[in-house]
Amino acid sequence: MRLLHTMIRVANLDKAIDFYTRILGMRLLRRKDYPAGKFTLAFVGYGDESDHSVIELTHNWETSSYDLGNGFGHLAIGVDDIYSVCDRIHSAGGCITRQPGAMKHGTTVIAFVKDCDGYAIELIETKDRN
Repeated sequence: MRLLHTMIRVANLDKAIDFYTRILGMRLLRRKDYPAGKFTLAFVGYGDESDHSVIELTHNWETSSYDLGNGFGHLAIGVDDIYSVCDRIHSAGGCITRQPGAMKHGTTVIAFVKDCDGYAIELIETKDRN
């Protein structure tokens, strides 16, 4: 078994695709409109779906916003140099909600950013992890 994707609902698909591709460096893997259902699915990720987990961005055409609720936590992305990644995200206009540093009660270096719909994304520095 393998995790295929995580789906999140987005209010503005083009803005979400821009965030995940331009700011986080993913690729738009595929996008398809479903006119009968009035929704569009776009899949973004760092590699092909055949061997990488990806994110499914779901845009319901008649919905302009969502309540994130309190059940969803965050997506996590491993990075080699968290400080340079956060500098790049900040320079590109991304919202860093927790600056890089050791996690509370631990030594793993993490940071948090927020996407254009308010979803939290944890960056975890992986260069020194076993």
